[in-house]
Amino acid sequence: MIGNFVYSNPTTLYFGKDACANLADALKAFGSKVLLTYGAGSIKRNGIYEDVINALTVAGKEVIELSGVMPNPTVDKMNEGARIARENDVDLILAVGGGSTIDYAKAISVAAWYDGNAWDHFFVEQKDPQPGERIIPVGAVLTMVGTGSEMNGGSVITNPVQKLKIGKVFGTDVMPRFAILNPEYTFTVPRKQMVAGIFDIMSHILEQYLSGDDDNTSDYLAEGLMRSLITSSRVAVKEPENYEARSNIMWTATWALNTLIGEGKSQDWMVHMIGQAIGAYTDATHGMTLSGVSIAYYRHIMAAGQQKFARLARNVWGIPSAGKTEEELASAAIEALADWIKEIGAASEISSLGVTEEMLDGIADATFIMTGGYKTLNHAEIVNILRESL
Repeated sequence: MIGNFVYSNPTTLYFGKDACANLADALKAFGSKVLLTYGAGSIKRNGIYEDVINALTVAGKEVIELSGVMPNPTVDKMNEGARIARENDVDLILAVGGGSTIDYAKAISVAAWYDGNAWDHFFVEQKDPQPGERIIPVGAVLTMVGTGSEMNGGSVITNPVQKLKIGKVFGTDVMPRFAILNPEYTFTVPRKQMVAGIFDIMSHILEQYLSGDDDNTSDYLAEGLMRSLITSSRVAVKEPENYEARSNIMWTATWALNTLIGEGKSQDWMVHMIGQAIGAYTDATHGMTLSGVSIAYYRHIMAAGQQKFARLARNVWGIPSAGKTEEELASAAIEALADWIKEIGAASEISSLGVTEEMLDGIADATFIMTGGYKTLNHAEIVNILRESL
């Protein structure tokens, strides 16, 4: 471990089939007014809405509902939520849904009482709330896994007019105060969304793992999480209601991005940066944008991080070293990832997501270039990676 860090995570998790039985007690720690936010209304068809409303009633809360949160929440939707939260002076935002809904709740939590342009301030300029600025607490009931948003400070918002999709990682004050994780709540998620979430989890782990060259505990943890995810994903795509597989995937998703496995090391988030830029142009499902560009990206940087890619082959994919050079092992790791993407049914090319040759320069322009990985990209390299991903 070579980095200096402070680790703190204030989120209380309630996990398991009976997790929602804890919701009423968790709600009692907050004031009387709750802004309940969710998506298109599937929670009313699968019974989750009823579970949540019952808990809110038992806890004696006044509920203001805000539905219609889209998979890639927009600036306009954020501003709408901020206005409703402020006008009703809510004491808690309860997000019921997947990562987009929880991300959205966090955006509202900082935007509601900010006196200015919240999009520019928090997302474009990447500013944090200042001491004394009011932040509305957030709670979560998770219905789709992938982002890890239930136990981190991340929030991603899209500006369709500017064709920008920007993530901001807020501090512990914005993290959910509690999260309800019942694996059975994920059973009715459409197969495409389940698969997209599975790859999002893998991408989170890879982007923290495929960086640095020191021996550190974080990488060993990451390897175990990836092996678990691969095993469980192969069961879940065949048996979507296999509780053991879905519970393991849910738990892996949380630990993939609650900041633990990234501590003490550099991190490479370029797959997410490129994927988010694709999402800003196409409104494609987030996890699919990541699977669509990962193989071309990792082939592009493999030579610079050959040792770690070879370790991935041995320790995660179980590829024997005998008779292979480090370069051959590294390449085999990427091919194993490509095969797994096809096996679970994730996107293998971005043309299937609506990306065309004419969009490539614009997507590259909208991509935030980050350091921390084995190679720092330039505009031309991003265009080439996109072209190779078509």
